[in-house]
Amino acid sequence: MKGRVIYLTLIMTLTDAPSGLKHQLLRDIVLHKMIQLNNISKSFDGVFAVRDLSVTVEKGQVFGLVGPNGAGKTTTINIMTGLLRPDAGNVTIGGYSITNDPMKAKAILGYVPDRAFLYEKLTAREFLKFIASIYDIEKSEALRKIEILAEIFGIKDLSDELIEGFSQGMRQRLLFAAALIHDPQILLIDEPFMGLDPFGVRMLKGHIRELSEKGVTVFLVTHSLHIAEEVCHRVGFINKGSLTSIRTAEEIKKIEGGLEGLFLSMGE
Repeated sequence: MKGRVIYLTLIMTLTDAPSGLKHQLLRDIVLHKMIQLNNISKSFDGVFAVRDLSVTVEKGQVFGLVGPNGAGKTTTINIMTGLLRPDAGNVTIGGYSITNDPMKAKAILGYVPDRAFLYEKLTAREFLKFIASIYDIEKSEALRKIEILAEIFGIKDLSDELIEGFSQGMRQRLLFAAALIHDPQILLIDEPFMGLDPFGVRMLKGHIRELSEKGVTVFLVTHSLHIAEEVCHRVGFINKGSLTSIRTAEEIKKIEGGLEGLFLSMGE
């Protein structure tokens, strides 16, 4: 009954609202659905990399996408970032179409790729200043954020070192700092734990949880099943471009062998 009253009140409000306000109200209604993949498909040379895939991720959720090599995970995240255009379907990021409103969508999006191009002749500090300038962050604010992020990700002592001397793990930490410099509402991560030592993995897991608690929506692609099981609210299984199942953390806990057991059973 309560839900029906709220619904009727909402309809009345929208009916009486000016068109501009009506658009904003409608956007606010769906904004809790921060990521929406609607029947997206992508093929290369006639072979589907992703086929009719649909996923919705709500505000503050951590969603994991797992699957075997070549299943379509990276293609999916490349479509979500706008690096690839889907052959069919659409992607909405925070209420904005990644195809029709790419600048608005990307302004609230942070992205950590599995392989990143870094300007190796810059120091870490210079690189983060450069990323901040792309997002038009005021200089003093950028410097403040750089100090905070360098501390969080354990690269403060290396801030003035050239990136060319960074290990893979330190590069990964720098990428996370860069992805968060503009306080994104949504964070997309492709293989987030690549090259990190156990201390780095623990730090990153903790920070992903903190971001979720603050309302940031996280979509991560990973081969690390045990880590996905630890940090994700829901996990989707993709194989041969198709989403075969989505399970909640509670459902996975009840399965013998957990996420690994479920993953192996689906591959049989």
